[in-house]
Amino acid sequence: MNLRKMLSGAVSALAVALVAAGPALSAPHELSAFVSDYDANKDGEVTVAEFDAGRTTRFAATDANSDGWVSATEYLAEYEVRLDAKLAVSDESAEDKVSHRQREVRQTHVRFGVLDTDKDGKMSKAEYDASGARAFAQQDRNKDQKISAADAEIKTARSE
Repeated sequence: MNLRKMLSGAVSALAVALVAAGPALSAPHELSAFVSDYDANKDGEVTVAEFDAGRTTRFAATDANSDGWVSATEYLAEYEVRLDAKLAVSDESAEDKVSHRQREVRQTHVRFGVLDTDKDGKMSKAEYDASGARAFAQQDRNKDQKISAADAEIKTARSE
């Protein structure tokens, strides 16, 4: 087996492991950040409609050239804006912020590879939406079609 095939297999295995690792890795945020990001009316919960509207807005913002799909470069650029804003208000030391940013950027490349399910180098809206639907389902532990503090109180098999 040549080195390229071995590395490709290792990267694929890592991507599968990250997806299987659980809500903390495959969901876009922990519950409090999820609610903060998508709670449009600030009532402490995120409905499916709020989530879908927020995801549609984020996809449009990520698709910088408006061609209907997101490249790895666009995906990273959109995320870096949010990451830099988060790090700007972080209590971490400057050195830790640099390290944190580097880890997050590396992880963004892995995430894009997982989300681009057909491996064409383009994340379609359908691929993006499928990822969002999985994240919402993972966060909605009580299956009431909204994400709220009540979901955080429910233990899952993975969190026990």
